[in-house]
Amino acid sequence: MKYILSIILLASISFTSFHIPENDPATTFLNSLNDEQLQKAQKPFDELTRHTWHFLPAAMWPRPGIPLEELNPNQKDLLFDVLQEFLSKTGYDKTRSIMELENVLAEIENNPDFRNPELYYTTFYGDPANEEKWAWSFEGHHISLNFTVVEGEVSLVPRFLGARPSVIPEGSRKGEKTALHKEEDYGIELIQSMSDEQLDKAIFLETAFWEIVTSTSTEVGPLTFEGIMMGELNESQQKILLDLINEYLSAMPEELAQKRYENLKSEEFEEIKFAWAGATELGKPHYYRVQGKTFLIEFDNTQDDANHIHTVWRDFDGDFGKDLLREHYRNSDHHN
Repeated sequence: MKYILSIILLASISFTSFHIPENDPATTFLNSLNDEQLQKAQKPFDELTRHTWHFLPAAMWPRPGIPLEELNPNQKDLLFDVLQEFLSKTGYDKTRSIMELENVLAEIENNPDFRNPELYYTTFYGDPANEEKWAWSFEGHHISLNFTVVEGEVSLVPRFLGARPSVIPEGSRKGEKTALHKEEDYGIELIQSMSDEQLDKAIFLETAFWEIVTSTSTEVGPLTFEGIMMGELNESQQKILLDLINEYLSAMPEELAQKRYENLKSEEFEEIKFAWAGATELGKPHYYRVQGKTFLIEFDNTQDDANHIHTVWRDFDGDFGKDLLREHYRNSDHHN
């Protein structure tokens, strides 16, 4: 049974609930761990590390939790079952593809110890079997997936995915586009479709940022509202922008992604802005953001001769389940 997940897009909050099955994958995974493993993998819900995240390789950024290399094959399968419950097939496939790129980098750099696809860490906060609120994360190089569950409602943000290389430059897979090429292709297609007048509004910097602007902040607010409004795009350009947003939504389960897309079109459509910095062609550094009144997407491909993609989705009021927890504390008798 797939969880029906919820993250917040609308200013007027509307959730979709799910019933956690008796033998849910999260509990099944935790029950498979021995005491030593469980001590690493499970922390109190209020542990400060629940709100910290990064996308650097494990050797550069020590993480809480238990790495894949300390799980046996059955435990790894159970963990991947949890991932598949919280992501769509597209989201799961992107995640596994990004992990596999560590092997590509290990071959290119001849440094397998540093580029180790087993150094992805999982941490659970709280007890899925017995507590109303709990959270978990899956994180390593170019992946930070953060899930917060409160009374059956789930936040999936912040969500970071990256890809290095974005196009494999050598080896047996030379020339292959990797996991996040659609996020780039839609952006390039949109910016190249614009008239000079539209470009004057859309492009706010001639030089791309070296990195996503919001970095790894615990919480973010709206960025300076540069760019071109959705209503200033023609019909075909609006479709490209919506296709781009849908590519980010596609990491979510299909039913929820469709619901959020329809809510976006009905509630937030006219307030969405698309902003660009840097070159408008592949192979040169470029950056874009898509921002509405409650959410932000950032994309950059600037490092390693513009062959190194970073993407992030942030919700201004929903990261780490902030909105869900506020409602929980407001409505729970023992907090009144």
